[in-house]
Amino acid sequence: MTDTVKPPVDWIDTALVRQLIASQFPHWAHLPIEPVVPGGWDNRTFRLGHCMSVRLPSAAHYVAQVQKEHAWLPKLAPHLPLPIPVPIAEGAPAFNYPWPWSVYAWLEGEPASEALIADQVAFARSIAGFLVELRRADTTHAPVAGQHNFHRGGTLSVYDSETRAALGTLTGRVDTASALEVWEAAISTTWAGPNVWVHGDIAAGNLLVKDGSLHAVIDFGSSAVGDPACDLVIAWTMLDAPSRQVFRSEMALDDATWARGRGWALWKALITMANPGESKPKVDKAQQVVHVILAEQR
Repeated sequence: MTDTVKPPVDWIDTALVRQLIASQFPHWAHLPIEPVVPGGWDNRTFRLGHCMSVRLPSAAHYVAQVQKEHAWLPKLAPHLPLPIPVPIAEGAPAFNYPWPWSVYAWLEGEPASEALIADQVAFARSIAGFLVELRRADTTHAPVAGQHNFHRGGTLSVYDSETRAALGTLTGRVDTASALEVWEAAISTTWAGPNVWVHGDIAAGNLLVKDGSLHAVIDFGSSAVGDPACDLVIAWTMLDAPSRQVFRSEMALDDATWARGRGWALWKALITMANPGESKPKVDKAQQVVHVILAEQR
């Protein structure tokens, strides 16, 4: 199972959130509720007053994220150099909404973009510093990567057939021979170290920027323990060449792990390009990622 199927989220709206809050947390019923834009993929997020947010899973296969974040974010937070979400309350199914949901403390900042970042190299160094500390966190009894988090931190080869199918679809649109070479190099190795914590979705939307710098990291729904390669994807999806080099140096991971990270980035870009339902901006971005990866290999 991949995370590329668009979930049915149209019915998760402000009116539903207002009902849930009023019935389960009446002391917050007077607070304004506004949708957060963009609203996210695996959850829909709403701002509750000035100091809180409400997050509701958008499909059944994201529900396990709720309890995972409530259990583990408070344990991880003291060891990390940047703020991460703070769970405040867990809501229950009601009003035809079938899953548990969460209230978090509001984190300031805007989703990362080139226009907001004052210094790309410093930004890359901050991401790496966060991930290095995350890798050092205690993994005792932590959830091991698997289907529950779309195998982030797990074995990349679970996406082998999907990647090869995408390459077949994209013949003539990308250099499939070079892409296949990158892919096969990625799946030819495995993580030989101990399981470490991974965020699982280090992407622009989950990196909050304030005053030009990385301020907070959000959405640990894909987190688990395993191979840190999946957290390298940002190198090709957002960083330019100088900041990518700094990021690689600061992460201090071997060439094989870097190759697997490249494979994670390539897989997602290829399946995005091959999906006829994807929007043009997403396809254009994916095509750019593939270009960066293949140019780096030449």
